Amino acid sequence: MRVFVTIGSTKFDDLVQHTLSEEVLLSLKKQGYRELVIQCGNSTFELASSVADGSEQKFEREGISIECWKFKPTLEAEYDRADLVVSHAGSGTILDVLRKGKRMIVVPNETLLDNHQKQLAVALEEKGHLKASTVSGLAQAIEDVHKAQLVPFPPLDGARFAGILDETMGFI
Repeated sequence: MRVFVTIGSTKFDDLVQHTLSEEVLLSLKKQGYRELVIQCGNSTFELASSVADGSEQKFEREGISIECWKFKPTLEAEYDRADLVVSHAGSGTILDVLRKGKRMIVVPNETLLDNHQKQLAVALEEKGHLKASTVSGLAQAIEDVHKAQLVPFPPLDGARFAGILDETMGFI
């Protein structure tokens, strides 16, 4: 099984570094994961210099094959191949992943302005669509997400948005 970790375009050093910790790797292994792909963005962590030029770094720890890289033009293929996505709480990432019906753990980057990511993560967890976690709680969240009965995210309904927009603009 494969897990994909993405932090978007910001720095989220704590999440990247903690994902590579023995605690998290052993939790992944216990749940049957054998592949870990990390999109590390501009984070500073132990291997940051080896991917700074845009290259990929591949290695193994705790019996898990790990791949790290900074950015790719699109993450669509990574979402498709993943059995679990661990992500910062960026709304675009969350919507993309949930619409694919993937298991998801969201770890808000609490260093960002007004901590808006935490509000979004908590709201979606309360609706049963995903698991929200802190960096330090990630190992437990990995176990919990597999026990949870997650609620499928509703499909995109463009007509609904158009209706809201028309009403807001006074067209109806």
